[in-house]
Amino acid sequence: MTGNWIKQSKDAADQHEIKRPVLKNCIKAFLVGGFICFVGQVVTLILILFFPFTEQTASNPTVAIMVFFSMLLTGFGFYQKLGQFAGAGSAVPVTGFGNAVVSAAIEHRSEGLVLGVGGNIFKLAGSVIVFGVISAFFLALIKTILIQIGVI
Repeated sequence: MTGNWIKQSKDAADQHEIKRPVLKNCIKAFLVGGFICFVGQVVTLILILFFPFTEQTASNPTVAIMVFFSMLLTGFGFYQKLGQFAGAGSAVPVTGFGNAVVSAAIEHRSEGLVLGVGGNIFKLAGSVIVFGVISAFFLALIKTILIQIGVI
């Protein structure tokens, strides 16, 4: 008796569930994420052509510029609209990091500069920074050990 009621409830819930256009959402995420990466590539090429950078040395300034662009777009309210349209397509590239940092700062600015902005600016992005630093430390430690024992 209980199993039949659960099945009926599940069937009723399935009938009222909103069908999501998964393929359409995937295509939008792919195109927007690809466009963001395209802009990053253009920034890299500009750095290589007009400034004294090589392919290897242009990567760090490119990341910084892309994060700065996303922070500006977030501050002007455009990145949120882009995120609503593209979903993960706008969150996956490095620009999503800049958006997360500035969004938390904007959300808590009414609480003051120190406790509001300063205390909450890395609420979402802080775990990413910590994970990146710890991962880099352990990878460098492993590489150093492998070099010392002559494997590399």
